[in-house]
Amino acid sequence: MAEVATFSSSGADAISRTIELEDNIPSILSAEELEDTFDIERTVREIEKGEFSRIALQFPDELLPHSVPIFKTLKSRLASHRELYVLADTTYGSCCLDEVAAQHVDADALVHYGHACMSQPSRLPVIYVLGRKHVDPSHCADSVSESLKSVQTLEKKSTILLRYDVAYAHKADEIIAQLKQRLPSSQILHTPLSLIAHPAAEQQQSASPHLANTSDAHTANPTEATHQTDASPEDSIILYIGGECLTLTNLLLTHASYEVFSYDPATQQTRLESGRTNKLLMRRYGAVQKARDADVIGILVGTLGVANYLPLIAHLRSIIKKAHKKSYTITVGKPNPAKLGNFMEVECFVLVACPENSLLDAKEFLQPIVTPYELEVALQPTQTWTGRYVLDFGQLLREHKEGLQSKEAKTSSSVACSW
Repeated sequence: MAEVATFSSSGADAISRTIELEDNIPSILSAEELEDTFDIERTVREIEKGEFSRIALQFPDELLPHSVPIFKTLKSRLASHRELYVLADTTYGSCCLDEVAAQHVDADALVHYGHACMSQPSRLPVIYVLGRKHVDPSHCADSVSESLKSVQTLEKKSTILLRYDVAYAHKADEIIAQLKQRLPSSQILHTPLSLIAHPAAEQQQSASPHLANTSDAHTANPTEATHQTDASPEDSIILYIGGECLTLTNLLLTHASYEVFSYDPATQQTRLESGRTNKLLMRRYGAVQKARDADVIGILVGTLGVANYLPLIAHLRSIIKKAHKKSYTITVGKPNPAKLGNFMEVECFVLVACPENSLLDAKEFLQPIVTPYELEVALQPTQTWTGRYVLDFGQLLREHKEGLQSKEAKTSSSVACSW
């Protein structure tokens, strides 16, 4: 009976478990604090500009105490025909857009509160309210400049790529200004976050002119919206503003060739993070090896709101079949060992989720859980991995398409030469 208990659950643990709250926002806010912290005026403006009539308000667990005051404040400022609905207990991760729950109330827009993975939505336009965590731009610039000078990094690398936890986006311009004062010879590249997101199809067809991104990016200076694609690891470093979190882990994995420094506003300390990148990659490489040996693979659907998740699932089925392996597609909401332990035939899972939920700590799970990119590496006829890492759905699909086109071009060229 003890073994059976491992693979089943009465549900009592879900009722009795303690929820870890990440943000320490006071449970009671004054009207002014509520207005400022949750961007009430901007939210009302965007709802009216978009002419939305049924709006879903999505809250993570830590912000639920504020959901009723926010609801009442918004309701008092919007026209009476606009309906608001509060969403709680998200289907997947709270950083993702819960478009499934929003569709239950036939919503035509979603307002997402709190930390967000900023993935492109697949169905609904989204208004982001990211929150405003405290950071001292002056101390941040002092600490970062001292750390960089102490390790003599700036003598070889003059470009700084600024990244941050989304809750610090409201201070990005001030941090850049302070860094420029202390590091005048360094170039600081920054791509601001857009607080409005469109569904992929709607964006292509320009079907929603009401939601323009022009005034919704967290930057006062358009020249700071510099794309970071031209920066190379040889002459650039990455500066991350925020504490230890999945965002930082993903940044280290996807930018393994860069030097990454972080400044934590909570501890007010700067440190070099990229020293542990190799250890992270080796841990993931172990999961890739297990995936390579698996004959039955479960495609675990961890999102229904991120653009391109359906084409990616079809792509995974295709490469698994091509490798002469069997696949099952499974939707279980938030994965845990009790749920996945029921699928004894499955030898490895591949998780289709947003970048921040793709990397699960699989120590408690019976089977390894890999990302779509890791599965692609594992199923290659000749396995090679340079340490490069991809978490973006769209990039994976684009690279697969480009690879197919390249093979077709080579085949056509070979046929032409033979004639």
